Amino acid sequence: MLIPLVLVGAALFALGLIGFVTRRNLIIIFLCTELMFQGIVLNLAAFGRYPLSGSPTLDGQAFAIFLLAIAASEAALGLALVVLLYRYRGTLDANAYKVLKDS
Repeated sequence: MLIPLVLVGAALFALGLIGFVTRRNLIIIFLCTELMFQGIVLNLAAFGRYPLSGSPTLDGQAFAIFLLAIAASEAALGLALVVLLYRYRGTLDANAYKVLKDS
């Protein structure tokens, strides 16, 4: 039962990575990073449920819940930053923010 969970987590991470690399809209890039993070959390919970030796523990699930709480605060902060960037430039295209690299 571990292999399907790992495959789903890897698929989520891969879809998020493909979207992160190919898209230019800041909201879509932000959502793709969240999708990658959810794939990692799913794999952590799966590996915590099926340890290599001994009886199953709930340490992986507890760590995954902790990471989900951190992801919620990170999502709020990231969305606030995207809104501020939109107010600053008036666009959500990531190519418009290459000027920020020079300063």
